[in-house]
Amino acid sequence: MQPIKAACVQAAPVFLDLEASIDKAQTLTETAAAQGAKLIAFPETWLPGYPWWIWTGSPAESVPFLPEYHAQSMALTSPQMTRLQRICHANAITMVMGYSEREGGSRYMSQVIIGEDGTILLNRRKLKPTHVERTIFGEGDGSDLQVIDAAFGRLGALNCWEHVHPLVKMAMYAQHEEVHVAGWPSFCTYRDMAYALGPEVNNAASQIYAVEGSSYVLAPCALVSQAMFDRIAGGDAEKARLLNPRTSQPGGGFSQIYGPDGRPLCDPIPEDQEGILYADLDPAMLAIAKGAADPAGHYARPDVLQLVVNRQKRQVMQEINGSGAFAPIPCAEAAD
Repeated sequence: MQPIKAACVQAAPVFLDLEASIDKAQTLTETAAAQGAKLIAFPETWLPGYPWWIWTGSPAESVPFLPEYHAQSMALTSPQMTRLQRICHANAITMVMGYSEREGGSRYMSQVIIGEDGTILLNRRKLKPTHVERTIFGEGDGSDLQVIDAAFGRLGALNCWEHVHPLVKMAMYAQHEEVHVAGWPSFCTYRDMAYALGPEVNNAASQIYAVEGSSYVLAPCALVSQAMFDRIAGGDAEKARLLNPRTSQPGGGFSQIYGPDGRPLCDPIPEDQEGILYADLDPAMLAIAKGAADPAGHYARPDVLQLVVNRQKRQVMQEINGSGAFAPIPCAEAAD
């Protein structure tokens, strides 16, 4: 790994406005690049925003939001994705962007890694949307559960509660990850009623990932903006309380960057304020951490425990070719 400066975003998107949110992403990326950052990380489904209404109302109440959310979700091969690629190329920065990926009539909780030359290095989908997220999003598969070679080193990403799934984490550790992006939507909804969804547990999940994987972890976390309150709560005090139980006001941002020994590398931003966290990532710290516990190397016991990953991409149809054999029809892939 090469030493770099990394940037971790704490901000709300322009809710349900894909183009305006990309404009905001461009401003944040240009700001980070001007500070010398070579990597910038955005929260889960930052484009076009996390669908908080799935937590504040019944499934039936969520239906009216679906057409607009689907329309504002981003296809992998789209002019909007090309815009992100150009932003990375213009600023010579690697980006990990969380977004709602639209393919056909379905959506997926995806993270795209774009290299500093604008090339798409990886597009991955959350393996298992959590709880009511499954009313909006489909499942991923093992074909993209990968750590890739970025310009500075081995880079990977997971979303939200994938960080409490032991086998998913081990699949990443085993690929010699050096820098990891842990994307989170916001730590607000149900914080008082479900402690596990709050900042204490979720930041701890990012922190322990750093220790277990002996890797740097950028944990970008969005906040719930006033626009989200106005759109989702609509003046309903109970729904506003669910969006942020402590204050019923904008907040929920708890971004942080952790070193491979688990220590926080920067002071946090107040939960209701937007900004960018920065940290210098020193490869020497990786050597020290992995010298103590490398789960993919000397600290592993493959003679006792092994993990099997199915890399096959899920297919929805097969067709018979001229030889009479079945030929798989692959899903759409990224165009680098």
